[in-house]
Amino acid sequence: MPIKWLNNITFKNRIIVIFLISSLTPFICLGFISFYTIDSIIGNKVESALQSNLKQDLMTLENMLNNLNHVSQQFAYGGGTIKLLEQLGEAKEPYEKLRLNNEIRSELNIITFSNPNIGLMMYYDPNSEQYSFENFRIRGDFKPESLPLLADFSEIQYYGPHLSYNGSINQYVFSIMRKVSLLDRDIYLYIESGRNALTSLFAPQNRKDSSRRLLLLDPSGRIAFSEAAEDFTVQQMFPVTDPDVKSGYSGGYFWNKEVSNQGWSIVSIVPEKELNQERNRWLLQISGIFLLFMIVALFFAWLLWKMVYRPLDKFHKEIKSLIDSNDKEHNEKTYIPEFDYLLYQTRSMKGKIWALYEEVEQKEKRRADLEVEKLLYQINPHFLMNTLDTVHWLAVMNGQKDIDKLVLSLNKLLYYNLGKMGETSTIGDEIEALKEYLQLQQIRYDFRFDVDIDVDEKSLAIQSPRFLLQPIVENALYHGVSDDGYIYVGAALQEDGLQITIQDNGAGMSKETIDQLLNEATDDGHKAGMGIGMKYVKRIIKANYGDESRLQIRSEPGKGTVVTLRLPLPAKTLALPSTKETAAGGEQPL
Repeated sequence: MPIKWLNNITFKNRIIVIFLISSLTPFICLGFISFYTIDSIIGNKVESALQSNLKQDLMTLENMLNNLNHVSQQFAYGGGTIKLLEQLGEAKEPYEKLRLNNEIRSELNIITFSNPNIGLMMYYDPNSEQYSFENFRIRGDFKPESLPLLADFSEIQYYGPHLSYNGSINQYVFSIMRKVSLLDRDIYLYIESGRNALTSLFAPQNRKDSSRRLLLLDPSGRIAFSEAAEDFTVQQMFPVTDPDVKSGYSGGYFWNKEVSNQGWSIVSIVPEKELNQERNRWLLQISGIFLLFMIVALFFAWLLWKMVYRPLDKFHKEIKSLIDSNDKEHNEKTYIPEFDYLLYQTRSMKGKIWALYEEVEQKEKRRADLEVEKLLYQINPHFLMNTLDTVHWLAVMNGQKDIDKLVLSLNKLLYYNLGKMGETSTIGDEIEALKEYLQLQQIRYDFRFDVDIDVDEKSLAIQSPRFLLQPIVENALYHGVSDDGYIYVGAALQEDGLQITIQDNGAGMSKETIDQLLNEATDDGHKAGMGIGMKYVKRIIKANYGDESRLQIRSEPGKGTVVTLRLPLPAKTLALPSTKETAAGGEQPL
């Protein structure tokens, strides 16, 4: 059913469809390949850039926290500040306490002014909930338990971004609290990051043009800080807790994660629609190009129809006019040189076809005349054979046995050679006709010769062309055999076909004469009989067997001649020889 439907498509529609398919298929394939390639490039590019930025942010945070950690170690372990704090705890005199207070503040100020990444710094006593030696004014009540905890160790705690307790700034900072052990009690050193340490990371008020946001997770995966609190709430677990997964999609965001040395993590989130913005822009551009390409392809398809199909329609009209000889001559042109030339050839062919048609009509009339003429030619052989039959019975009645034998053999031979036994023949028929011919020749010639016929019985029923052996045997009698002559005729079946051998002990022939016979170069005036007979044999086996047959002649002057025929099996359809080539007998040998 689909094939029948396709067969009903007009040539015009086929041209348009094939043109569109051939034009659009490469473009569509290229578009798909480009899309997946660009999608992969864009995806890898964006993801690599986000991951690289996140690693840079993590490195910045770790450097900042390491700096806070290093500063806290200077004040917490074996430094002069610890000794001053212990002396302050034991001092009784107001002057001594004032001096020690000034020295402690001087130590703290030296570290603060020499390190710009250090902001607020002070000591905090959890028992009394009092702070002291602060280097900046404190905003509100200091409550470390309300700070977002990133990591908690035995000696130090790391806190995520929170509003600074420094009353002179209003920014987000990181902070640490380190335990400081004194002789009589334990206090904590609190240090915040500096004024500009986190401006590039956590300053949403300065980054309204970017949709990239950051999250901080504690070691358990809980959100300690969030720049997108409406979608990722603080103190909730991050949707993906598998530590081996570094990126993915969640809640309409694409996220990347990096884990710090302290165990906390930083996560970068970007809305999916922004991530796909560049891909969507490319899709819009390629769709516009495809639409333009489609319009151009349709225009060229219409142009192809106009310039190719319409001229071809003139061929259709010209071919239809071939069936009507009275149709008027067409002189229209397509104005396409190749098509105009084909139209000229078609019109010329039309004239020749009708000329041939008239010639065929004349030949048909002539053929009817030839049929009558053929019947007239067949009357003469019938009359001759009937006359010979009358002579035969006269010889029988008068006791003329030799004449009877001669006439009977001649009548049988004519009967066979004229094809009265049918169009096809067999090797057995050929042998019987050859025997009748040899009997006539033994009466005709005044010398004696012996004939040895050795034919395989299995080959007698094999079909063969008519009048195949007699010309070769007649050449042996006419050109070679004399007194005490010998002729051998043999036929034997072999694996590759039927082999027929005709051998005599006559005069033989030279190599040049053999080449002339096999190559059809025989001079008509020199041994014409031998040339005509061998020409007939070659043509009849060529017509019936093609290149599968073989004719070979071996001969030397004074040593006789051997003619070998090799015919394939099974025999092909036999071709009848022409009247001119089958004419044999009489005094002129073939």
